Amino acid sequence: MVNIFGKTLEELTELLTEWGLPKFRGKQLADWMYKKSVTDFNEMQNLPKSMREKLATECVIDRAARVDQLDSADGRTSKFLLNFSDGVGVETVLMRQPYGNSICVSSQAGCNMGCAFCASTLHGMVRDLTAGEMLAQTYYINDMLSKTGEKVDTIVIMGSGEPLTNYDNVLKYIRLLHEDYCLGMSYRSVTLSTSGIVPNIYRLAQEEIPVNLSISLHAPENSLRSELMPINRKYPMADVVKAGGDYGEKTHRRVTYEYILIDGVNDNAKQAKELVELLKGQLASVNLIPINPVVERNWNRPSPERIDFFEKYLAKHHITVTVRREMGNDIQAACGQLRNRHLDNG
Repeated sequence: MVNIFGKTLEELTELLTEWGLPKFRGKQLADWMYKKSVTDFNEMQNLPKSMREKLATECVIDRAARVDQLDSADGRTSKFLLNFSDGVGVETVLMRQPYGNSICVSSQAGCNMGCAFCASTLHGMVRDLTAGEMLAQTYYINDMLSKTGEKVDTIVIMGSGEPLTNYDNVLKYIRLLHEDYCLGMSYRSVTLSTSGIVPNIYRLAQEEIPVNLSISLHAPENSLRSELMPINRKYPMADVVKAGGDYGEKTHRRVTYEYILIDGVNDNAKQAKELVELLKGQLASVNLIPINPVVERNWNRPSPERIDFFEKYLAKHHITVTVRREMGNDIQAACGQLRNRHLDNG
């Protein structure tokens, strides 16, 4: 059985024409699957009965099934553990923001980047996700929101996994989101977050799709960044920032550098000064993220005064800076925590 969820219009058309069917049937099938979110071939009433029977015999529209859901007390954040047909589970988060509904999508089941502050990497990586599996996360939440007349407005590919080591599947997913026969989302409504896979940052800049790029930095000098993010040993910080600058120049999109603030680790005045020097002159901003404590990591959030100092120092030195608003702390919204709980209890 071929899973056709996540196939492009061109791929669907090619499949059907191989069966001797006219090309326009591909558009009809895409419309049922993506526009109408129908998963049962028998409900696709403008398709010939013989075509529906063949589809049911040879194909499946395999999406995602909910295993668990946690909802924050304030009602703004919901975290879902979704399983695919092979039993692999991933996390997807819905964040109800003032500007609309944003979702955080995983690009891999687990992660092998080894970042010292992250829960996603604790069980390693199981496998890459396909474009269809990323799309399935999006459709699960979009279908849920549609019941109250809402929809997914923005997407961050910032869940478990490193998107730029799953490059082809992630790009296919982003392009599908944009297609009129799918969700028709603007590329500017999509943010891709990377730990700094330098060759693929340059590659992404050449794609001519103006998605927002977010780069995890988390330290302003190499030794500490290597301690926090082992990938820095392969792609050093200076090379990462240079690639980020190239992306900003080519796409005219402001690059965001994510900086997790960890008490006593990377939040002192010297490090704030080094960060200013590193990013000076770039089309860039800094998103400060007070760490969402992970039990297994034993690190703490800085005091509110420390966070305020770091933010004001950057702003005073002409670095555009924001502090991420806390969402979902009461439901373990940090990447990997819900999945890990199920794996540990499994």
